Amino acid sequence: MTPTELTISRLPPHLRRYVVSQDYEAYTPRDHAVWRHILGKLRGHLADKAHPVFLEGLEATGIGAERIPSLDEMNVKLARLGWSCVGVRGFIPPAVFTELQSMGVLAIAADIRTHEHIDYTPAPDIVHESAGHAPIIANRRYAEYLKACGLVGFKAIASVEDQASFDAIRNLSVVKEDPDASEEERAHAEARLVAANASRRYVSESTRATRLYWWTAEYGLVGKLESPRIYGAGLLSSIGEARHCLTPAVRKLPLDVSCVDTDFDITRMQPQLFVARDFEHLFEVLAQFESTLAWKRGGDHGLEEARKARTVNHLVLADGREVTGRVLESVPAPRPVAPGLTAALVRMEGPVIVSRGGKGDGGRPWNGPALVAFGSGVLPRRGPFKLSLESGLELEGFASDGGEVLALRARLAGRELDVPAVTKLFVTTHLPSVAGGPSDPETWDRWFGEVNAFAEGDGEAKARARKALALHPSLAALYREVRDLRDAGKAKPERLAQIAAAATDFQDDWLLRVEVDELRVRH
Repeated sequence: MTPTELTISRLPPHLRRYVVSQDYEAYTPRDHAVWRHILGKLRGHLADKAHPVFLEGLEATGIGAERIPSLDEMNVKLARLGWSCVGVRGFIPPAVFTELQSMGVLAIAADIRTHEHIDYTPAPDIVHESAGHAPIIANRRYAEYLKACGLVGFKAIASVEDQASFDAIRNLSVVKEDPDASEEERAHAEARLVAANASRRYVSESTRATRLYWWTAEYGLVGKLESPRIYGAGLLSSIGEARHCLTPAVRKLPLDVSCVDTDFDITRMQPQLFVARDFEHLFEVLAQFESTLAWKRGGDHGLEEARKARTVNHLVLADGREVTGRVLESVPAPRPVAPGLTAALVRMEGPVIVSRGGKGDGGRPWNGPALVAFGSGVLPRRGPFKLSLESGLELEGFASDGGEVLALRARLAGRELDVPAVTKLFVTTHLPSVAGGPSDPETWDRWFGEVNAFAEGDGEAKARARKALALHPSLAALYREVRDLRDAGKAKPERLAQIAAAATDFQDDWLLRVEVDELRVRH
């Protein structure tokens, strides 16, 4: 196995579906020239502006300046730091990105930006993911922050509108990198993103977690407020942003947890940035934010976050069982049931999976409704039962195996409740946690992954095909020859003049002329 294949083999199946081969031979000579141009500019500009670990981190993570890095070479170097990387295609679902990161796996977008977008691109690419994210991992404490931040993002509850916004952002990035996209297509993609953002009913936990990640790992500054250094990957990988971010045009704010209330626009340079005192400061802000999440608070707060989201999440019961499904409604009790909990009963919609410690119980998903009742009581494994809980909730029915109950009746404070006659029923004294997504993503994916599979879609595939066709074979040959001349160190002035003359046939391709001019200066 190659180092990258070994990394992939260690991933659970539900994450492997998002991994793609780097296909190193598919990079064009111009792609490598784009990489070389960006890395040369960034190394020169960032030498005294980035966090001191940046330049040594490039070497430590297998990233050179001359050619697009090989993921295999990166994995050899990253393994020494306790990390690894895999190739992905553009934007991947946030839950996948954050889960990989919490495991110490960098998701590296295998594509590279076009020379038209060399200063900045809203689409993830190998420049951003490798030259941006990887080098700072050489700092052990920052690497720990990335994992911790990934876990928080993975546990945060996302809404249905978050999914719509993700789909729109992904579509916009594909269209912007498509050389043949029409103005109408671009306008539609931008309007779709505006409409998706306008559809947001509230700011979800996942959105706030994404903002924290954006203002730290993506666009973070560190050090003194008046003279900070760059460590965010979005700044480190963008020539335009790297030049712009330290100018007086960009407002510098001390980092605090309020950054999660500051939105951002991926299609333009940022008007303000947050400055961390040092990398320890990141953990302080992360801990403050984490304490606000349903994952940590549970109880009524967690139930309300899950209800508003309308997405699949999971409840952690007092005995450690985890119930995955959609929260529909909480029925309030006439008096508090436990600290931070006033719900007597919670209605959930299937499919429902029961797990413990993130591992499913092996049974089939329950496709009907489910109820979680709060109070001290034990549901028998089988047979008739009557439960009277402290909340005033009374339950009566017949228990079948595995928590399924038949002929269920429920009364609360003497009032008959409308409950399903056949349901899954869980009883717990309190609710320690409510977290985003299924508790056991692997089991959930095994049952429902093919139905809800993430596909790159025709648009993304067509954009890459058009990009490859946009490079004329004669132009590709000129790029290739310039690289060979540079590698050999024997560029003759007369041949460079001939290449420069041939390049005039391609007036829109400025990058080849830059490459030739660099060789002329050397020789």
